[in-house]
Amino acid sequence: MRFTKSAAAALAVAAIAALGLSACGSSSTAASQEDDKTITVAASPTPHAEILNKAVKPLVEKDGYKLEVKEFTDYVQPNTATEDGEVDANYFQHKPYLDNFNKEKGTHLVSVETVHFEPFGLYPGKTKSLDALQDGAVVAVPNDATNEARALLLLQDAGLIKLKNPEDINATPKDITSNPKNLQFKELEAAVVPTVIKDVDIAALNGNYAIQAGFDVTKDALQIEKADGLAAKTYANILVVKKGNENTAKTKELKKALNSSEVRDYINKNYKGAVVPVF
Repeated sequence: MRFTKSAAAALAVAAIAALGLSACGSSSTAASQEDDKTITVAASPTPHAEILNKAVKPLVEKDGYKLEVKEFTDYVQPNTATEDGEVDANYFQHKPYLDNFNKEKGTHLVSVETVHFEPFGLYPGKTKSLDALQDGAVVAVPNDATNEARALLLLQDAGLIKLKNPEDINATPKDITSNPKNLQFKELEAAVVPTVIKDVDIAALNGNYAIQAGFDVTKDALQIEKADGLAAKTYANILVVKKGNENTAKTKELKKALNSSEVRDYINKNYKGAVVPVF
């Protein structure tokens, strides 16, 4: 009987100790998360990573954070890395692309801030002007749903095609009702489009890829979206996190820095119309 009471007492003490250790462990984990001052962001090299490294990094460092930027040249990996928790956030895309990505991939990503707009443009390849386009000319366009629609809307603005719904941000080549020059569409992953520019007549490029391809957006574009038009509101580039992380300290810090006067000044000074702040 004495042994049983002793054993019971020992078990009770052990249980209390275990609870204490568990509580300490939870407190330690919470404290560790609170003390984590490294913010990791996935971004396209231009202009997103440049903005983060040159303008945002000094601002978050003043608040005691360290910023690490992971660069990706495609439009898929930044989102999967954010979904998988490999990075805290990403900065490379617009809302229509994000919505379509979530729908197709089953991801749980949300926009927390708008930052800038990159005017989408038509750029010369083998043909140097829109008037010089011949019958059957080849046009390279991004193959993702939102950016292909954006390219078609721009071709419509240039008078080269007509769409069933002239304001349809989900348009596809099947929605073309008039194509007098019989334009042929070469559908490619967005990052690949600038690499084939010399092999096609013209190409529809996102602003960041136009910059990487060496184009001066304000001088070289044959047709470009207006900075005060519907496109600027629809296709503003956004800061994205996984659902549930909208109000973390890291997210709040990034939002504050990205919408600062320092970032606005950096964009206006360095991109000369190719990137336009929207805050």
